[in-house]
Amino acid sequence: MRWAPWSLLATGIVGGANAAALTKVTENFGANPRNVGFYIYVPDKLAANPPILVNPHWCHGDAQACYAGSQYATMASKYGFIVIYPDSPNTADKCWDVSSNATLAHNAGGDSLGIVNMVRWTLNKYKGDPKRVFVTGVSSGAMMTSTLIGAYPDVFAAGSAFAGVPFGCFAGNGYGVWSDACATGKITHTPAEWAALVKAAYPGYSGWRPKMQIFHGTVDETLNYTNFGEEVKEWNAVLGYSQAPTVTTANTPVSNWTKYTYGNKDWFEAYSAGGVSHNIQNQEAVVMSWFDLTCTSGSCFSWGTGGA
Repeated sequence: MRWAPWSLLATGIVGGANAAALTKVTENFGANPRNVGFYIYVPDKLAANPPILVNPHWCHGDAQACYAGSQYATMASKYGFIVIYPDSPNTADKCWDVSSNATLAHNAGGDSLGIVNMVRWTLNKYKGDPKRVFVTGVSSGAMMTSTLIGAYPDVFAAGSAFAGVPFGCFAGNGYGVWSDACATGKITHTPAEWAALVKAAYPGYSGWRPKMQIFHGTVDETLNYTNFGEEVKEWNAVLGYSQAPTVTTANTPVSNWTKYTYGNKDWFEAYSAGGVSHNIQNQEAVVMSWFDLTCTSGSCFSWGTGGA
Protein backbone atom coordinates (compact mmCIF):
# COMPACT_ATOMS: atom_id res chain seq x y z
CA MET A 1 0.00 0.00 0.00
CA ARG A 2 0.99 3.61 -0.43
CA TRP A 3 2.87 5.64 2.18
CA ALA A 4 4.35 9.12 2.36
CA PRO A 5 6.67 10.82 4.88
CA TRP A 6 5.17 13.42 7.16
CA SER A 7 6.15 15.70 9.99
CA LEU A 8 3.56 16.13 12.73
CA LEU A 9 4.95 19.63 13.29
CA ALA A 10 2.76 20.79 10.40
CA THR A 11 -0.45 19.77 12.17
CA GLY A 12 -2.35 22.36 14.15
CA ILE A 13 -5.61 22.63 16.05
CA VAL A 14 -8.61 24.62 14.80
CA GLY A 15 -8.15 28.24 15.81
CA GLY A 16 -4.53 27.72 16.88
CA ALA A 17 -2.67 28.31 13.62
CA ASN A 18 -1.98 31.66 12.01
CA ALA A 19 -1.26 30.31 8.54
CA ALA A 20 -2.79 27.54 6.46
CA ALA A 21 -1.85 24.11 7.79
CA LEU A 22 -3.34 20.69 8.19
CA THR A 23 -5.55 21.09 11.24
CA LYS A 24 -7.36 18.60 13.45
CA VAL A 25 -10.99 19.46 14.21
CA THR A 26 -11.77 18.56 17.81
CA GLU A 27 -15.22 20.08 18.25
CA ASN A 28 -18.47 18.18 17.76
CA PHE A 29 -19.30 18.11 14.04
CA GLY A 30 -22.30 15.80 14.17
CA ALA A 31 -22.91 12.06 14.30
CA ASN A 32 -19.63 10.18 14.02
CA PRO A 33 -20.42 6.66 15.26
CA ARG A 34 -17.02 5.20 14.40
CA ASN A 35 -14.98 8.15 15.68
CA VAL A 36 -13.37 8.94 12.33
CA GLY A 37 -10.62 11.54 12.73
CA PHE A 38 -11.29 14.92 11.10
CA TYR A 39 -8.39 16.86 9.58
CA ILE A 40 -8.90 19.88 7.37
CA TYR A 41 -6.86 22.21 5.20
CA VAL A 42 -8.32 25.70 4.85
CA PRO A 43 -6.22 28.01 2.66
CA ASP A 44 -5.44 31.53 3.84
CA LYS A 45 -7.46 32.95 0.95
CA LEU A 46 -10.77 31.19 0.37
CA ALA A 47 -12.89 31.48 -2.74
CA ALA A 48 -16.37 32.88 -2.24
CA ASN A 49 -18.56 29.92 -1.23
CA PRO A 50 -15.57 27.58 -1.50
CA PRO A 51 -15.82 24.09 -2.99
CA ILE A 52 -14.84 21.13 -0.79
CA LEU A 53 -12.62 18.20 -1.72
CA VAL A 54 -12.62 15.07 0.46
CA ASN A 55 -9.45 12.97 0.23
CA PRO A 56 -9.60 9.69 2.22
CA HIS A 57 -6.27 7.90 2.64
CA TRP A 58 -5.18 4.37 1.72
CA CYS A 59 -4.72 1.34 4.00
CA HIS A 60 -1.74 1.75 6.35
CA GLY A 61 -1.86 5.48 5.68
CA ASP A 62 -3.40 8.32 7.62
CA ALA A 63 -4.64 11.86 7.12
CA GLN A 64 -1.17 13.36 7.51
CA ALA A 65 0.37 11.03 4.94
CA CYS A 66 -2.46 11.75 2.51
CA TYR A 67 -1.96 15.49 2.96
CA ALA A 68 1.77 15.18 2.34
CA GLY A 69 1.41 12.66 -0.49
CA SER A 70 -0.41 14.78 -3.06
CA GLN A 71 -0.61 18.32 -4.42
CA TYR A 72 -4.22 19.00 -3.40
CA ALA A 73 -3.37 21.32 -0.50
CA THR A 74 -1.08 23.34 -2.77
CA MET A 75 -3.84 23.54 -5.36
CA ALA A 76 -6.33 24.50 -2.65
CA SER A 77 -4.15 27.46 -1.75
CA LYS A 78 -4.05 28.52 -5.38
CA TYR A 79 -7.76 28.11 -6.15
CA GLY A 80 -9.36 28.70 -2.76
CA PHE A 81 -11.11 25.41 -2.07
CA ILE A 82 -11.05 23.41 1.19
CA VAL A 83 -9.65 19.88 1.58
CA ILE A 84 -10.95 17.43 4.18
CA TYR A 85 -8.58 14.60 5.11
CA PRO A 86 -10.50 11.98 7.13
CA ASP A 87 -8.50 9.58 9.32
CA SER A 88 -9.60 5.95 9.65
CA PRO A 89 -10.42 4.76 13.19
CA ASN A 90 -9.31 1.23 12.27
CA THR A 91 -6.04 0.99 14.19
CA ALA A 92 -5.24 -2.51 12.92
CA ASP A 93 -4.51 -1.52 9.33
CA LYS A 94 -6.07 1.96 8.87
CA CYS A 95 -8.34 0.67 6.09
CA TRP A 96 -11.78 2.22 5.69
CA ASP A 97 -15.10 0.70 6.61
CA VAL A 98 -16.47 -0.13 3.17
CA SER A 99 -18.10 -3.36 4.29
CA SER A 100 -20.69 -2.69 6.99
CA ASN A 101 -24.39 -2.40 6.27
CA ALA A 102 -24.29 1.01 7.96
CA THR A 103 -21.55 2.55 5.86
CA LEU A 104 -23.15 1.26 2.65
CA ALA A 105 -26.49 2.92 3.41
CA HIS A 106 -27.53 6.55 3.35
CA ASN A 107 -27.37 8.24 6.78
CA ALA A 108 -27.17 4.84 8.51
CA GLY A 109 -23.76 5.10 10.19
CA GLY A 110 -20.31 3.66 9.66
CA ASP A 111 -17.26 5.59 8.51
CA SER A 112 -19.17 7.12 5.60
CA LEU A 113 -21.62 8.99 7.85
CA GLY A 114 -18.79 10.47 9.91
CA ILE A 115 -17.14 11.76 6.72
CA VAL A 116 -20.38 13.19 5.35
CA ASN A 117 -20.95 15.05 8.61
CA MET A 118 -17.46 16.55 8.24
CA VAL A 119 -18.66 17.90 4.91
CA ARG A 120 -21.87 19.26 6.40
CA TRP A 121 -19.97 20.97 9.24
CA THR A 122 -17.46 22.49 6.81
CA LEU A 123 -20.18 23.78 4.49
CA ASN A 124 -21.83 25.52 7.43
CA LYS A 125 -18.70 26.90 9.08
CA TYR A 126 -17.04 28.25 5.93
CA LYS A 127 -20.14 29.03 3.86
CA GLY A 128 -19.09 26.40 1.34
CA ASP A 129 -20.86 25.61 -1.89
CA PRO A 130 -23.05 22.52 -1.26
CA LYS A 131 -23.19 21.89 -5.00
CA ARG A 132 -19.40 21.67 -5.33
CA VAL A 133 -18.38 18.82 -3.01
CA PHE A 134 -16.00 16.21 -4.44
CA VAL A 135 -14.16 13.09 -3.30
CA THR A 136 -11.04 11.29 -4.50
CA GLY A 137 -8.82 8.57 -3.08
CA VAL A 138 -6.39 5.75 -3.80
CA SER A 139 -6.83 2.07 -2.84
CA SER A 140 -8.93 1.96 0.34
CA GLY A 141 -9.49 5.67 -0.25
CA ALA A 142 -10.84 4.78 -3.68
CA MET A 143 -13.19 2.26 -2.08
CA MET A 144 -14.44 4.96 0.27
CA THR A 145 -14.82 7.29 -2.70
CA SER A 146 -17.15 4.78 -4.37
CA THR A 147 -18.98 4.22 -1.08
CA LEU A 148 -19.65 7.94 -0.67
CA ILE A 149 -20.70 8.42 -4.30
CA GLY A 150 -23.04 5.43 -4.08
CA ALA A 151 -24.61 6.10 -0.68
CA TYR A 152 -24.65 9.90 -0.79
CA PRO A 153 -25.50 11.00 -4.34
CA ASP A 154 -27.21 14.04 -2.84
CA VAL A 155 -23.97 15.26 -1.23
CA PHE A 156 -21.23 14.74 -3.85
CA ALA A 157 -21.07 16.24 -7.33
CA ALA A 158 -18.36 13.86 -8.58
CA GLY A 159 -15.83 11.23 -7.57
CA SER A 160 -12.46 9.99 -8.77
CA ALA A 161 -11.21 6.57 -7.61
CA PHE A 162 -7.71 5.14 -8.14
CA ALA A 163 -7.25 1.36 -7.82
CA GLY A 164 -10.52 0.62 -6.08
CA VAL A 165 -13.42 -1.81 -6.37
CA PRO A 166 -17.13 -1.49 -7.16
CA PHE A 167 -19.51 -0.12 -4.56
CA GLY A 168 -20.65 -3.01 -2.37
CA CYS A 169 -17.95 -5.44 -3.49
CA PHE A 170 -16.49 -5.65 0.05
CA ALA A 171 -19.90 -5.92 1.74
CA GLY A 172 -19.70 -8.14 4.80
CA ASN A 173 -20.65 -8.61 8.41
CA GLY A 174 -18.58 -5.98 10.18
CA TYR A 175 -16.64 -2.73 9.92
CA GLY A 176 -13.19 -4.03 9.08
CA VAL A 177 -13.95 -6.89 6.71
CA TRP A 178 -11.32 -7.75 4.11
CA SER A 179 -12.99 -9.50 1.18
CA ASP A 180 -10.43 -11.78 -0.41
CA ALA A 181 -13.04 -12.77 -2.98
CA CYS A 182 -13.47 -9.18 -4.11
CA ALA A 183 -9.77 -8.35 -3.92
CA THR A 184 -8.86 -11.31 -6.11
CA GLY A 185 -11.54 -10.57 -8.67
CA LYS A 186 -13.86 -13.45 -7.86
CA ILE A 187 -16.95 -11.29 -7.28
CA THR A 188 -18.70 -10.47 -10.52
CA HIS A 189 -22.26 -9.36 -11.25
CA THR A 190 -24.39 -8.30 -14.16
CA PRO A 191 -24.70 -4.54 -14.68
CA ALA A 192 -28.25 -4.66 -13.33
CA GLU A 193 -27.13 -6.50 -10.19
CA TRP A 194 -24.41 -3.94 -9.49
CA ALA A 195 -26.81 -1.06 -10.07
CA ALA A 196 -29.28 -2.64 -7.65
CA LEU A 197 -26.64 -2.60 -4.91
CA VAL A 198 -26.03 1.11 -5.40
CA LYS A 199 -29.71 1.98 -5.57
CA ALA A 200 -30.42 -0.04 -2.42
CA ALA A 201 -28.02 2.23 -0.55
CA TYR A 202 -30.57 5.05 -0.79
CA PRO A 203 -34.00 3.49 -1.34
CA GLY A 204 -36.43 5.71 -3.18
CA TYR A 205 -33.77 8.15 -4.40
CA SER A 206 -34.34 8.92 -8.06
CA GLY A 207 -32.54 12.23 -8.35
CA TRP A 208 -29.40 13.50 -9.96
CA ARG A 209 -26.37 11.17 -9.91
CA PRO A 210 -22.77 12.34 -9.51
CA LYS A 211 -20.35 11.83 -12.36
CA MET A 212 -17.61 9.27 -11.82
CA GLN A 213 -14.02 8.67 -12.87
CA ILE A 214 -11.97 5.50 -12.21
CA PHE A 215 -8.35 4.41 -12.75
CA HIS A 216 -6.88 0.91 -12.43
CA GLY A 217 -3.56 -0.75 -13.25
CA THR A 218 -3.68 -3.86 -15.45
CA VAL A 219 -1.21 -5.72 -13.20
CA ASP A 220 -2.64 -4.64 -9.85
CA GLU A 221 -1.46 -7.30 -7.40
CA THR A 222 -3.67 -6.18 -4.48
CA LEU A 223 -7.03 -5.46 -6.06
CA ASN A 224 -7.27 -7.58 -9.19
CA TYR A 225 -7.85 -5.83 -12.52
CA THR A 226 -11.15 -7.71 -12.85
CA ASN A 227 -12.53 -5.04 -10.52
CA PHE A 228 -11.97 -2.42 -13.20
CA GLY A 229 -14.39 -4.15 -15.55
CA GLU A 230 -16.90 -4.65 -12.74
CA GLU A 231 -16.73 -0.95 -11.84
CA VAL A 232 -17.33 -0.08 -15.48
CA LYS A 233 -20.42 -2.29 -15.49
CA GLU A 234 -21.68 -0.82 -12.22
CA TRP A 235 -21.41 2.89 -12.93
CA ASN A 236 -22.68 2.60 -16.50
CA ALA A 237 -25.72 0.75 -15.20
CA VAL A 238 -26.31 3.26 -12.41
CA LEU A 239 -26.12 6.12 -14.92
CA GLY A 240 -28.18 4.30 -17.54
CA TYR A 241 -25.40 4.13 -20.12
CA SER A 242 -24.41 1.55 -22.68
CA GLN A 243 -21.48 -0.66 -21.69
CA ALA A 244 -19.76 0.32 -24.94
CA PRO A 245 -17.54 3.42 -24.73
CA THR A 246 -18.45 6.41 -26.84
CA VAL A 247 -14.77 7.38 -27.19
CA THR A 248 -11.54 5.45 -26.65
CA THR A 249 -8.32 7.47 -26.31
CA ALA A 250 -4.91 5.81 -26.19
CA ASN A 251 -1.87 7.02 -24.27
CA THR A 252 -3.63 9.45 -21.97
CA PRO A 253 -2.84 11.03 -19.56
CA VAL A 254 0.45 9.09 -19.83
CA SER A 255 1.89 6.53 -22.20
CA ASN A 256 0.21 3.09 -22.18
CA TRP A 257 -2.89 4.33 -20.32
CA THR A 258 -6.18 4.13 -22.19
CA LYS A 259 -9.16 6.37 -21.46
CA TYR A 260 -12.68 5.08 -22.07
CA THR A 261 -15.48 7.65 -22.10
CA TYR A 262 -19.13 6.67 -21.61
CA GLY A 263 -22.45 8.42 -22.05
CA ASN A 264 -23.52 11.19 -24.34
CA LYS A 265 -22.37 13.81 -21.87
CA ASP A 266 -19.11 12.10 -20.87
CA TRP A 267 -20.45 11.56 -17.36
CA PHE A 268 -18.32 8.50 -16.69
CA GLU A 269 -14.72 7.85 -17.68
CA ALA A 270 -12.44 4.91 -16.95
CA TYR A 271 -8.66 4.77 -17.32
CA SER A 272 -6.92 1.42 -17.83
CA ALA A 273 -3.26 1.86 -16.84
CA GLY A 274 -1.22 -0.62 -18.87
CA GLY A 275 1.52 -2.39 -16.90
CA VAL A 276 0.76 -0.48 -13.70
CA SER A 277 0.64 -2.19 -10.29
CA HIS A 278 -1.49 -1.27 -7.28
CA ASN A 279 0.87 1.62 -6.56
CA ILE A 280 -0.79 3.71 -9.25
CA GLN A 281 0.37 7.27 -9.84
CA ASN A 282 -2.05 9.97 -8.74
CA GLN A 283 -3.13 12.25 -11.57
CA GLU A 284 -4.02 15.45 -9.75
CA ALA A 285 -4.28 17.58 -12.87
CA VAL A 286 -6.76 15.17 -14.47
CA VAL A 287 -8.82 15.02 -11.28
CA MET A 288 -8.81 18.80 -10.89
CA SER A 289 -10.09 19.15 -14.43
CA TRP A 290 -12.76 16.47 -13.87
CA PHE A 291 -14.01 18.33 -10.80
CA ASP A 292 -13.54 21.76 -12.44
CA LEU A 293 -11.78 22.90 -9.28
CA THR A 294 -9.64 25.43 -11.13
CA CYS A 295 -12.85 27.36 -11.83
CA THR A 296 -13.23 30.23 -9.37
CA SER A 297 -16.12 32.19 -10.89
CA GLY A 298 -18.87 31.91 -13.46
CA SER A 299 -20.43 28.63 -14.59
CA CYS A 300 -18.32 26.10 -12.69
CA PHE A 301 -19.34 22.45 -12.70
CA SER A 302 -21.66 21.73 -9.80
CA TRP A 303 -24.22 19.25 -8.47
CA GLY A 304 -27.35 19.15 -10.61
CA THR A 305 -25.81 20.61 -13.76
CA GLY A 306 -25.77 18.52 -16.93
CA GLY A 307 -25.20 14.82 -17.24
CA ALA A 308 -27.28 12.01 -15.82
